[in-house]
Amino acid sequence: MDRIDSSDRIDPTDRAEERAHDAVDAIADQWAVVRPDLDTLPMAVFGRIYRLAAAMRGRVDKAYSPYGGMSLGEFDVLATLRRSGAPYTLSPRELTATLMITTGGMTGRLDKLEKAGLLSRNPDPNDRRGLRVTLSEHGKELVDQAVGAGLAQQREALEAALTPEEAEQLAGLLRKLLATTVV
Repeated sequence: MDRIDSSDRIDPTDRAEERAHDAVDAIADQWAVVRPDLDTLPMAVFGRIYRLAAAMRGRVDKAYSPYGGMSLGEFDVLATLRRSGAPYTLSPRELTATLMITTGGMTGRLDKLEKAGLLSRNPDPNDRRGLRVTLSEHGKELVDQAVGAGLAQQREALEAALTPEEAEQLAGLLRKLLATTVV
């Protein structure tokens, strides 16, 4: 039987660092080789934000799917109407501004959601040229169920990686970063 020298033992902190090294680190490492003059910290931060957003988008989209095959974009329309409070009515312009999509994209979503009976479009009583989009009772029930399913996916991801205190800290740091980044 071979004796194990203490220098052969793996330090648990080394293992933790190995696990913590991810695809974004690999990309930054590659840049460090070919362009050692670059500071890749911004890439490390935003690369992870982009990857995390894409991963969570997929999980949340899957969570919304049982609710009438709703996509994240369609959920956003229904959720915006729901959050607006009773009578859950906004103009298409208000919806477009809130969701930051084109009017063409909004029209497509509204067509699909109206056809499914989740909302209605009616003339604006205060503007003969305008429309009002109103969440139907069925749409309200569906979005209330879907928001719970989406939040469960998000909560599961947070709780698997962070303590409640860390999640609060991260939310605060991201709020600070977002406030200085978005114009």
